[in-house]
This record gives sequence, structure tokens and C-alpha cells, in this order.
Amino acid sequence: MNILMYTRATLPVVNYGGTERVIWDLVYALHLLGHKVTLLAGKGTQCEWAKVVEYQPDIPLQAQLPKEIDVVHFHSNFEELDVPYILTQHGNSDGPINPNTVFVSSQHARNHGGEAYVYNGLNWDNYLKPDLRTARERFHFLGKAAWRVKNVQGAINITKKAGQQLDVLGGHRLNLKMGFRLTLDRHVRFLGMVDDPTKSKIMTQSKGLVFPVTWHEPFGLALTESMYFGCPVFGTPYGSLPELVPANVGFLSAKESELVDAVANANQYSAAQCHEYAKELFNADVMARAYLEKYQKVVSGVVLNSSLGDVISEFKRLKYSKA
Repeated sequence: MNILMYTRATLPVVNYGGTERVIWDLVYALHLLGHKVTLLAGKGTQCEWAKVVEYQPDIPLQAQLPKEIDVVHFHSNFEELDVPYILTQHGNSDGPINPNTVFVSSQHARNHGGEAYVYNGLNWDNYLKPDLRTARERFHFLGKAAWRVKNVQGAINITKKAGQQLDVLGGHRLNLKMGFRLTLDRHVRFLGMVDDPTKSKIMTQSKGLVFPVTWHEPFGLALTESMYFGCPVFGTPYGSLPELVPANVGFLSAKESELVDAVANANQYSAAQCHEYAKELFNADVMARAYLEKYQKVVSGVVLNSSLGDVISEFKRLKYSKA
């Protein structure tokens, strides 16, 4: 199949870039499966296993498509085309949903009135292989700590009450981006935006991911990356978490007191089991094969979401009890 992958981002990303990593690994996995991939992407994009076309913002997208494209996969702003296409909705949206939208978890699809979804996958060969027998002394939080719905303060409170240490990956002790926030708790280390080797080292030595989000998490690469490194997940039962975190690899509750107890007893979980679960289910090959099924459907004229329902409205904050 001749597939065009469209994003306005410049690939590959150097440090942070969850969506961009997924796109990059999808392109590579499709290449390994024998498909021809064209990457229509931002200026400076380089790729050895796909043809690269630099996106031109002043030219209609249709005019930028090479000939003989079978299907276009949107990861950026949608434009009407005269070729089959799908769109991946990576975040939450209050707007109208295109019938050929693919979501990143089943709950994500239901929240938008749809049904088609594909789990995000990563090329685990790009990650350091974790030492699953190493000593684990601290917990970690991974995400944009400045974004309140990620609830880094909840992670700080949970670990403090459990008598545990916490590493925050993706945030700083003093945060001025969304109002003045200064964290004085000394059981917390703020490491800011870290590179892949540092992130791998921290997670390999972590007892678990503390992730008490207060919104409908669409997917959460923090979950799958952490589990790959042998970390169980301790979070809230919102968005994708109930379907991605079964009881053998983590614990979910909207009550802080229950999460405190679970974190205090994190040694009951198996690092090897968490690792194998993430490695087998959330890898780029599984993702690519699932997307190929979607491509075949739209090429055959099948609409991915046959009857779209209502989009939920409460995407901002959900209940989180400190009791």
C-alpha cells in the first residue's frame, strides 16, 4: 500500500514529543511491513525509510500529494481530499468529529461519540532495555506538570503521605507558566524535561508511576513507557486508564487515601509482568497492523464511525477526593 503520513511537525523529535514519536514509529513499522510511506511533514524533517515531502503552508494540501497515493493519514489539520483518508484524534476535542476519525483508546472514542480506535504503540528497540532486577527506591510522575489536569500536586501528596520519594519528570519546583506555583516539599525532585537516557535510568529505578489525572486521559504514553520499564501504575480511573491498566499492573482509584495505601504496598507488583504487558500490547508493529485494517476499510469505501454520537463536555476536570 502507498501511504501518505501528514503532520506539520518536524521529525524526528529530539527530546519531548509524544505524538511525534508515535508517528515516527508508525512510519517505521509500516516500512518494515513492506509498505511505501511518504512523510509530508514540517521543514527540516529527515527520514531514511520514507520519502519526505516538506509541507508548504501556503499551498492546498491536495496539490502537495504525490501521485499514486492510496490513503492519507492525518495527524494535523484536516483538509478535504479526493483520495481516501483517516484522521487520528490524539487529544480531546469539543468540535464536530469526522466520520473517518480514529481515536487512541476505546473510551476516547466513546467520549467523542465514535467507535474506531487504535492504541498508540512505540518502537521499544529505541529504548534502553530495562534491568528488571535493579533496586527501586523512588516513585515518578511523568507528564506536563504545568497542566493542572495532570495533577502533579496529587502525586506529590500521595507519595508524601505514603512516606515515599518522588521524581517529577516534566516539571520544575517553581512554575510560572500557569500562575505562581512553588513546591516546597523536599521529598520531591524536579528534573524538568529530560532526555531519553535520563528518563530510562529514572524509570528503571522507579517503584512505580503515580498518575492521578483529573481529566479524561485520551491514552497516556506515560503509562506504557513506565510499564515497559517495569513500573506499576497508580492513578485515577479516568479516560483510558481503566482499559490500559488492569489490576495485575497497577491500581486505580479516585480516592487519595486508597492510592496512598496502594503506593505504600507497591512491592506486590512484578516488574517483569509490567514490562512484558507493555512490550507485547503497546508496540509499533501491533499499532501499524491495526492502522492497516483502517486504511483498507476507507480504501474500500467503508466509513470508520458509522453513527457518531454526542461529544462529552466535561473534558477539563473530574472529581478527585482526598478522603
